[in-house]
Amino acid sequence: MITDKVYGLIGKELAHSFSKKYFDKKFSSVGSSLSNKSGFSESFSLFQINDIEALPDVLKQNPQLVGLAVTIPYKQAVIPYLSNLDDTAAKTGAVNCIVISGNQLKGYNTDVKGFEMSISPLLKSWHKKAAIFGSGGASLAVQYVLREMGIQYTIVNRSGVNALPYSAVTAEFISEHTLLINCTPLGMYPQVSTCVPIPFDAVTPQHLLFDLVYNPEETVFLQRGMQQGAAVKNGLDMLYAQAEENYRIWNSV
Repeated sequence: MITDKVYGLIGKELAHSFSKKYFDKKFSSVGSSLSNKSGFSESFSLFQINDIEALPDVLKQNPQLVGLAVTIPYKQAVIPYLSNLDDTAAKTGAVNCIVISGNQLKGYNTDVKGFEMSISPLLKSWHKKAAIFGSGGASLAVQYVLREMGIQYTIVNRSGVNALPYSAVTAEFISEHTLLINCTPLGMYPQVSTCVPIPFDAVTPQHLLFDLVYNPEETVFLQRGMQQGAAVKNGLDMLYAQAEENYRIWNSV
């Protein structure tokens, strides 16, 4: 008897989800290693919910769910619904991967591994200070990685609450912070013309601009950096890495 194993993604706007296409392709290829070895039929579903309070209904209506990925804007809001967290999720204060076992939900943060694997090869000795644009769940993972790496950072957001407001980001600030990381959805499809309001003229070839956005592959943020001769990187490799880590965790606990 073949038992279905269902994974999914919860978020607010999932029409252009990477995860669905990625896992559908993974499962429709020769077959995942789990399918080959254990006879499981695997599938991936999208659960677009307008409020995190809908999560219990999703779980009740889909008893075959064994794992969930979590995206904007629920990486922090989902935590009260979980039974426990692994160490990394607890330290970051954000969850993007959930293992479901009966009534027990355990949260993990695989953004940490994805970001670390993606950015590490690009870092140079002069990347000692970073500016992180945005303070949501993805930003928390980035902050965790930079702390582990011993890189100082300043958080910048619109409100300026527990962070520097954009109005205070001067050319001098940009010059001092040679690692610029966009953790906001600005520039993401379909709003491709949007961008963090910073003085790009102060960006130099010594800068590295990392954008967690992956669609489009070259956001305005990255384009403006390239125009100044800076190194740039989008979030696609990070996304691949965290997706594979999600799958590994779903099938190893």
